[in-house]
Amino acid sequence: MKFGPVLVEQAAGKILGHNLSAVDGRRGLRKGRRLDADDLTLLRLAGRNTVYVAELEQGDVPEDAAALRIASALSGPGLSLSGPAAGRVNLRSDWLGVLRVAVTGLDSLNELEGITLATLPSHSTIKPNQIAGTVKVIPFALSADLVRQAEELARDRGPLLRVEKLEPRKVGLILLATAGTRGRIETQFAPLKERIEALGSQLARIDHVDPGEDAAESELASALESQVKAGLELIVLAGESAIMDRADMAPRAAERIGGRVECVGAPVDPGNLLMLAYLGQVPVLGAPGCARSRKLNIVDWVLPRLLAGEHLTRSDIVAMGHGGLLDDQPERPMPRSSI
Repeated sequence: MKFGPVLVEQAAGKILGHNLSAVDGRRGLRKGRRLDADDLTLLRLAGRNTVYVAELEQGDVPEDAAALRIASALSGPGLSLSGPAAGRVNLRSDWLGVLRVAVTGLDSLNELEGITLATLPSHSTIKPNQIAGTVKVIPFALSADLVRQAEELARDRGPLLRVEKLEPRKVGLILLATAGTRGRIETQFAPLKERIEALGSQLARIDHVDPGEDAAESELASALESQVKAGLELIVLAGESAIMDRADMAPRAAERIGGRVECVGAPVDPGNLLMLAYLGQVPVLGAPGCARSRKLNIVDWVLPRLLAGEHLTRSDIVAMGHGGLLDDQPERPMPRSSI
């Protein structure tokens, strides 16, 4: 494709490169328009002698067709294409799910001159019909060879984008609270129940353990074991106090019945006091106190991935440190700004 200034007399049939205003200041001609004789007359009346235009050459693929081909090649399950228009195609989610992005492939595609793909962050929760990514071809056309290169890259590394559907799962909650505070604690953690339901799952069972009892660790281990046997697919622990140490009651209880503790603590604030363990294949999420809040916190990052069936590891949690400084919650006992 050729692009550059030409004399107005030579511009007929070529593609206008920029929006041009009329004599009265209003928009006259839009970029991307194929100029005809009437357009050239308007340009002359506006006092223009030259104009920037694009001229497609043999083998060029127009922007809309190029964007559609590239978007089709990189799109995986759970995505539909909308457009094209002005060299852009949007990729929209078909269902409630978790977006997966092949980041290295995304970077390689964006290295190709004239092609861009912008996405939501990988592992984002995404709603039906929400835009997960957008392909934009920058020039008015790309060479056929470049389009083929982009298609091959997307297929070899792909799919670059896909949406894992969030299927309904049965979630169990174990509240660690004394008898006198159970009602208050359950009310405080209502946002946790709302999060679970918003992701298409249900809180199928709630058990209570009094952390002040001498046998609390044993009772917690029994409650965990009982919920696993009942077929619950995710267990959440919450209570008056968060998990403070690797040797605290919750990690010890999980290990007592053969569980494996992935991590105690996370490089995300709010959310530092998170625990993640597994009882076989069933994840146990020790929720930090910030799960009481409706503001964005680590639970919003971890819960959807667990409900999608992803097996999170300590390395996955460690990787959340980059970008893990979230907006503070003023209702915390010691807000970050007070230190």
